[in-house]
Amino acid sequence: MTQVIDRRLNGKNKSAVNRRRFIRRFRQQIREAVSDAISERSITDIDSGEKINIPARDIGEPTFRHGPGGEREAVYPGNTEYVAGDKIKRPPEGGGEGKGQAGNGGEGMDDFAFNLTREEFLEFFFDDLALPDLVKTQLATQVEFKQVRAGYSRAGIPANINVIRSLKGALSRRIALRTPHARQARALEEELERVRATGGADAPVRIAELEEEIRRLRARINVIPFIDTFDLRYNNRIRQPRPTTQAVMFCLMDVSGSMDEERKDIAKLFFILLYLFLTRTYERIEVVFIRHHTTAKEVDEEDFFHSRETGGTVVSSALELMYKVIGERYPSSLWNIYAAQASDGDNWNDDSPLCRNLLIEKIMPLLQYFAYVEIKPDEHQSLWREYQHVKARCANFAQQRIDALTDIYPVFRKLFKKKAAA
Repeated sequence: MTQVIDRRLNGKNKSAVNRRRFIRRFRQQIREAVSDAISERSITDIDSGEKINIPARDIGEPTFRHGPGGEREAVYPGNTEYVAGDKIKRPPEGGGEGKGQAGNGGEGMDDFAFNLTREEFLEFFFDDLALPDLVKTQLATQVEFKQVRAGYSRAGIPANINVIRSLKGALSRRIALRTPHARQARALEEELERVRATGGADAPVRIAELEEEIRRLRARINVIPFIDTFDLRYNNRIRQPRPTTQAVMFCLMDVSGSMDEERKDIAKLFFILLYLFLTRTYERIEVVFIRHHTTAKEVDEEDFFHSRETGGTVVSSALELMYKVIGERYPSSLWNIYAAQASDGDNWNDDSPLCRNLLIEKIMPLLQYFAYVEIKPDEHQSLWREYQHVKARCANFAQQRIDALTDIYPVFRKLFKKKAAA
């Protein structure tokens, strides 16, 4: 099998191959360090990597050393205190890893510091996250293909040669071509022995003819090649269409007047993290962006994150628009439908019960999962209380509260934590 070794250097002349090998070898320790760093990391650092510490004991190499006890002789340079026969106590065990109280003895080693790039940090952050209950499959408009084995072919590239199949073909060919000549040569050899035994006036001439014919047959057998291009067989692979999982995520963001700039920034950063998660983890997923105040509007990514339009608060307008879009473009029998909503929960009082009824009666039966985050209210608002009724009725509904920027990572992981396999 062909192996390509990348010996190019990355920044500061460090080996990219060794870096990937280190990450692969200590993946579990790095994952644990990333989990510890998440609780202290701000979402505003999403464009940067992370410096993590790995306990030195976890990266130690196995070594042979002298165990406790026993006697051995050694000569140390610069010795002016001891003579042969003196006994020296072993030094005390080290404190290790920079922990414990101060003392006058022992030695240890600090934790190993390792810098993860942004891509590596996000890889570990999203490693155990998934969209819940992603089950429906349907061939998408742009059909995806996978390479599958389909027997053997007479043409191909050297990397695809099937050695065993080719050698079997060569052996069969040699047997087929040699057998008639070998059988004829054996018959002539038997006749040659008979002529030599019986003798006669014309025996020398006949012996010469038989020997010449036998040499000709042996020569024809010997020129048969061990393997020929005719024998080569290549592993044949064909492109086979495969069903792809279709999913759509609805992102609903409250941009009403009660959402001040700080709360809007938190909502935007939450949806940025969600968008990164979806685009990095799933190859085929559509995202629908909906902004709402008194009215709701479907917008593109640019307007969703940067438009400054604001107004009053009617949350049901966003839910009604989402229900309409689902009916027009995303039939629930073919699509895995998800929704994430971010709001401060401050809604027109008569509208919150309407939101509850819309979700329970119309929307939740169509969805795989609905995640609601309430952003930094002094106390739970009417929308949160109504959504608690939805949560009690629908197992695929989840709600969490975000008080500060540092809560975004932990809340996001709670909402999209990968479920254990049944």
